[in-house]
Amino acid sequence: QVQLVESGGGLVQAGGSLRLSCTASGGTFSRYAMGWFRQAPGKEREFVASVSWSGGLTYYADSVKGRFTISRDNAKNTMYLQMNSLKPEDTAVYYCAADRRLTVGSSKYDYWGQGTQVTVSS
Repeated sequence: QVQLVESGGGLVQAGGSLRLSCTASGGTFSRYAMGWFRQAPGKEREFVASVSWSGGLTYYADSVKGRFTISRDNAKNTMYLQMNSLKPEDTAVYYCAADRRLTVGSSKYDYWGQGTQVTVSS
């Protein structure tokens, strides 16, 4: 059983940056592919980015490509999402997820964190 805890959310002005972290426990972190998702009020949860077990492969939603960077540090059991050039439409609760399989776009992950709020003001 893997437990995931997100941190780093907050309030930022448009054009600003935030870095989210997702720390895992209860499993061998390097055996899991990881992903970030987000859910805005009144909208469905959507894929943001995913990263392979070693970090060598990364995938992004078109809406964040070029602005967000996903990475991981297996020695620290932690995944990151560096978010730059933030826009008001990036406002959402951001969730990290883990699964033994690497998926792109799908929300079929076995383990999920509780989420962290990101609010971008205009």
